[in-house]
Amino acid sequence: MRIAWVTDSTAFVPNQSESGKEDIYVVPMSILFGEKEYMDGIDLSPEELFAKLRNEKVEVKTSQPSIGRFKELFEQLSRDYDYIFSIHVSSHFSGTFSSAYQAAELLKDTTPNISCIDSKILSNPLTELIQYGKRLSEEGTDPLGIKEAIEERINSCETYVMVGSLEQLHKSGRMGGLSFFLGSVLKIKPMLSIEDGKLKVEDKVRSIKKGLSSMSHQLNLALANRRIGKVSVLHGLNQEDALEWMEQLRQAYPEIEFGAYPLGAVIGVHAGENTIGISWFSESK
Repeated sequence: MRIAWVTDSTAFVPNQSESGKEDIYVVPMSILFGEKEYMDGIDLSPEELFAKLRNEKVEVKTSQPSIGRFKELFEQLSRDYDYIFSIHVSSHFSGTFSSAYQAAELLKDTTPNISCIDSKILSNPLTELIQYGKRLSEEGTDPLGIKEAIEERINSCETYVMVGSLEQLHKSGRMGGLSFFLGSVLKIKPMLSIEDGKLKVEDKVRSIKKGLSSMSHQLNLALANRRIGKVSVLHGLNQEDALEWMEQLRQAYPEIEFGAYPLGAVIGVHAGENTIGISWFSESK
């Protein structure tokens, strides 16, 4: 079967302008600077985003793709593919999954072979789910089996992120006013986890070093009971810091494959340019 894989621009897909390459199609989210709209990953890079955040004092918002945009894409892909998987950023972070699901519902009588999946994650872990599904397809697994395997794998993901900017998190509505005030005054950096697609404050630290140590500790705890083959280090514009930390992790855990991946512009609007995190999928030993 020919399977199309649809995702959104919060996934880590290099060269989004080449959407459709390797049967992966990226629907860009929008970033609104005042009255001007930009397509994430197409006409606004993370570097350009953060430069504008520093220099332009206007309200910044992000917006999910419309139901119509997904409907149009699904109709187009159904002419060339036997099945469509549409996998998106956690529904607790964005309405993108809802837009895709509603579009699929509108087409269920004419194009029934569409499965929409809430990844409950973001960035490169979302990309890894797509790659996992593609491998299953190449091995001959049918769409129902692929869907079940992906949903099971979602539950094995752990993600921890140290937010780079309390101000951005506050402006985006992800942090209350009192928490923002106290964090700013006390210089506290929240270390967040993603559990069942929702953000949870896992720890509060006063320095980047302590934050990295706290996230490394979470990896240690996971390795005590689970097997981990690959770990993703996630970052904003602070790639140099991410690569340095990744090298330290690589030396500490030589049996694990590590990779560093940018979080992207949309996530940066909410978390800030110095955000850094870690994520992995685990299996029973």
